[in-house]
Amino acid sequence: MKLQRKGTRHSHRGVIGVESAIVMIAFVIVAAALAFVVLNMGFTTTQKAKTTIISGLDEASSSMQIAGKVTGVGCTSSSSETACATTSKLNATSFPIKVTSGGDSVDLSLATTAVKYLSNSVEYDDIYSGPITAAEHRSLTIAFEQAVTDGLTGFSGAVNPVNGTVASQTAAIVYWSVQSNTNSILDQGEHAVLAIAYGSSDRPSSLDTIRAELIVATGASLTVERQVPVITTSVVDLG
Repeated sequence: MKLQRKGTRHSHRGVIGVESAIVMIAFVIVAAALAFVVLNMGFTTTQKAKTTIISGLDEASSSMQIAGKVTGVGCTSSSSETACATTSKLNATSFPIKVTSGGDSVDLSLATTAVKYLSNSVEYDDIYSGPITAAEHRSLTIAFEQAVTDGLTGFSGAVNPVNGTVASQTAAIVYWSVQSNTNSILDQGEHAVLAIAYGSSDRPSSLDTIRAELIVATGASLTVERQVPVITTSVVDLG
């Protein structure tokens, strides 16, 4: 009887031990599952934060930079234009640009790009007429002639600000001086020029401040501001 009782007692104790083990295993499994969910949510949040930070940095930094001297086409009192007989003015300006070291390529097509311009007397939200991509152009004169050939806005008729014939309205173009292909994307190693031709009444004079902002689809815009010096020559160094 004592042996039976002892056996029965031990049997009950064994059952209770197994049940306790099962409960503990269940708790461990639930805890592990909850820990996995928490860790997974943490990793997901961290990844989203990382992506947001990277996107913010990309948007805050421009992929373009000025790649040389900004110059202007001067219309002086010695010019044949009667509009410059009393006051010297700029007929056009050119801003050499390229992609920053390590920067991404930039799409400069008309559909994704805008050029904002303002001076002491005028402000335009978008004067961009489009890119000239057919071939490399080694001078501003040739680029403006191509703009006329392509029929870009502001360049109807025999318009060439370099030769004294001003644009019908203030307009900007982009042309490539060093080109690896003929698309509208500015790649690493390529050099382009943002050229602005001024309408007759918008031409800046000496000591005016001009500002051009090249706005692209991704990344920060490229902003260039210069003060026009005293205009005494046909080629004006704007720094």
